[in-house]
Amino acid sequence: MKITLTKAQHQVSNSKKRFRVLISGRRFGKTYLCITEMMKYATKPLQNIWYVAPTYKMAKEICWSNLKVLLNEFNWIEDLNETNLTVRIKKSNSTISLKSADQPDALRGTGINFLILDEFADIDKRTWFEVLRASISDTLGNVLFTGTPRGYGNWSYEMYLKGKQDEEWDSFQFTTLQGGMVNKEELEQAQMDLDVRTFRQEFEGTFENYAGSVYYNFHPVENMIDKQINWKKPLHIGLDFNVDPMSACVAQIEEDRVYFLDEIVIYSSNTDEMCQEIRDRYGTKQPIFIYPDPACRQRKTSAGGRTDLSILQNAGFKVKVKHKHPAVRDRVNAVNSRLKDSLGKRYIFVSNNCKTLIKGLQRQIYKENTNIPDKEEGFDHMNDALGYLIDYIKPLTLQAPFNIPQRWNIKKQRRYGIHQRTGTRYS
Repeated sequence: MKITLTKAQHQVSNSKKRFRVLISGRRFGKTYLCITEMMKYATKPLQNIWYVAPTYKMAKEICWSNLKVLLNEFNWIEDLNETNLTVRIKKSNSTISLKSADQPDALRGTGINFLILDEFADIDKRTWFEVLRASISDTLGNVLFTGTPRGYGNWSYEMYLKGKQDEEWDSFQFTTLQGGMVNKEELEQAQMDLDVRTFRQEFEGTFENYAGSVYYNFHPVENMIDKQINWKKPLHIGLDFNVDPMSACVAQIEEDRVYFLDEIVIYSSNTDEMCQEIRDRYGTKQPIFIYPDPACRQRKTSAGGRTDLSILQNAGFKVKVKHKHPAVRDRVNAVNSRLKDSLGKRYIFVSNNCKTLIKGLQRQIYKENTNIPDKEEGFDHMNDALGYLIDYIKPLTLQAPFNIPQRWNIKKQRRYGIHQRTGTRYS
């Protein structure tokens, strides 16, 4: 059995530098590359190998199952700990451990021979500089940073530049297409769905400037419309559960266009009061769809052990909610792509009645030198409500079918495929 890599992956793997930085578009094949790099180092005796993701959940869902599949195929597993996400390798007695960066102090240690920081732009840079850097074995330890770009203000850009300037470092930048995992037709479909800046960042792997407005594609004239609620058509309501204020934006959908025609802002309130306000305003004649924060599934002591989801459902609303939160940047990018796509077409329109929503779209900015939306001024509540709705009906995903790349093992003349979503190899 033999591990095979694409041409772009080979370039990264073959670098002899101690510190490597890989910046690439989505679905480049970063996870598969990370796993094969860990296996490469695991062939050496007594290696301490760490894979660090922004959260424990990401480490387990993105890498753990795929790592076990490959190690089982090679019959390398000596011992496996599902709780600690640790595996010991036969013969070499090396150890591969998956970690999360959400509790940096838990990462303190010494003697790491090979370290991967995956999606490192989403990891606090102090985790690297103050914790992990000191844990790398002197002169022998190697590090691979991987991820999609997050803008010039993010530390990922600093590390990318360091890879171009420091003789111990190496930097690589690839588009999704160069990764060989996605065909040209699928990317053309993505370009039609996304706005220009989002497409460049997510699929061309370029650093984009995040200074200024979060919703930079909102235009106070072209995204505005003079339109009233049609009482014969369903209502679609994005809902944010913040107490001060609880915010809802009310829309109607016509073909691929979303018209925001009203808004509700209630201070010092709760979900029961919001349900009553929606019923008082809009009655019960037409269907009402609610798109809440995914956190609505959590039980709350203040609500007698009920969940916000159950309250909405018991009130008679049709609730549309994802099982988990999307990344904030995915939700923001989804909204920007509907405010104006790469072809200049707009799909979101806002009525003059929605004063709070308009103000939020115009005024919410990023925190200085970051890609984190600023919430200090309170413009985020109505924007989040809009984002939950848009991210559900038009998420930041590709619509074209998967293009599964083929990898050949010349020695055994067997053909292997790599599953696009999980990275699992199959014959």
